[in-house]
Amino acid sequence: MNRGKVFSHLGFAAKSRNLVTGYNTCIMMIEKRRVQLLILTEDLADNTVKKMQGKCEKNNVNYRIFGGSDELSQVTGKTGKGIFGITDRHFAEIICKEIDLIQSEREE
Repeated sequence: MNRGKVFSHLGFAAKSRNLVTGYNTCIMMIEKRRVQLLILTEDLADNTVKKMQGKCEKNNVNYRIFGGSDELSQVTGKTGKGIFGITDRHFAEIICKEIDLIQSEREE
């Protein structure tokens, strides 16, 4: 499993200002059609996950459930966040592919 690739791409996205974090900010950006991929951490409350999934489905936004909020917060430099929106299509595609790879390996 290569979680490092996902983390480094997330780090780049954060540095290049292609990352938005937090519940309210991500909802606002999804509604403005700015978010290309939403990453929800595995330790988020079920209710929050359901709300965000609904928001993504309604607005045609890809989402993945991946990683813990501590590790993703550390990688992106945003403390205490569990919701990450990628606003750049290129980053979103790469990160999405990497997460899918990791999760398909996990299922085998």
